[in-house]
Amino acid sequence: MQKKIQTVQTLLDALPFIKQFNNQIVVIKYGGAAQTNALLKEKFAQDIALMYLVGIKPVIVHGGGKAINELLDKLNIETTFHEGQRITTDKVMEIVEMVLSGKINKEITTLLNHHGAKSIGISGKDANFIKAKPKDKEKFGLTGIITQIDKEVVTNLINEKFVPVIAPIAAGDDVTHPGYNINADLAASKIATAIKAKKIIFLTDTPGVLDKNGHLLSTLTENDIEYLKENGTIAGGMVPKVDACLEAINNGVEKAHIIDGRVEHSLLLEIFTSEGIGTVIKK
Repeated sequence: MQKKIQTVQTLLDALPFIKQFNNQIVVIKYGGAAQTNALLKEKFAQDIALMYLVGIKPVIVHGGGKAINELLDKLNIETTFHEGQRITTDKVMEIVEMVLSGKINKEITTLLNHHGAKSIGISGKDANFIKAKPKDKEKFGLTGIITQIDKEVVTNLINEKFVPVIAPIAAGDDVTHPGYNINADLAASKIATAIKAKKIIFLTDTPGVLDKNGHLLSTLTENDIEYLKENGTIAGGMVPKVDACLEAINNGVEKAHIIDGRVEHSLLLEIFTSEGIGTVIKK
C-alpha cells in the first residue's frame, strides 16, 4: 500500500508542472547516446508520449552525426571537420540527407507512434520551410546557416495534434540544389524562436554545463556564460550548445536547458520536478 501511495504522491508532485506547461510548445534537440542506445530510445519515446498525452506540445529536432560517419566510412567517403562543423561536399550531402531524412527521422517517428504520440517526420525541404545560405562555401561547402523559417508549416502540424520530428536539412535556391546541412543545435534554436516555444531542451552526453572541478552549474545567465567562456570553463563542443541556448532566450524563448540524455527519463525529471537534473539558462 505504501508503494501505491508513493506513486500517487509522485503524480501529485508533477501536477503543478503539468498545469504550467499544458498547451505550451517545448522544442527538444535529440542527439547523443539517447539517440543511439536502444534502452534510452525507448525511455525517450515514453517521455515524449507522456508529455504529449498531458497536453504539452513537443517538437523534436534531431541530429545524427555518428550514423552519418558510420555510413561514410562504409562507403569510403572522406569526411572532415573545421571549427567543429562538418565540411559538406556534394557526396557527403547525399549521405547526410539519406541518413537524417531517410533512416533516423523515420526511426524516431515510428517509435513515437508506437508509444502513442502521433508524430510526423519532415525536413526543411518539405514545403521549403527552412531556407539557408552557405556558411562559407570555400571552407564548409554545403554546410549552411538558416536564413528563413516558415513557422506555419510546424504550427499547422502542432495544431493538427502531431509531434513534428525535424531533420535539419534546408532547401536551396533552385530545384537542382542538393540542400544544406544545418547544425542541429542551431536549427533547434531557430525553430524554437520562430514558433514561440516556451522551452528548448538539449539532450547531451554530459550532465550539463560543468565548472572547472566537474560540478554541475544548475543555473546560468548570459553574463555567466560570457565569463565562463573567457576563462575557458565553457569550451569545445559545449560552446555551440550554449550559443544556441542564448540565441533562443534572447529571441523570446523563456528558458533553455542542457541535460544528460544518458539518464533514463531525463526529460520528465527536468520538466516535472522542481530541482531538475541539468543546467537552466535564462535571462
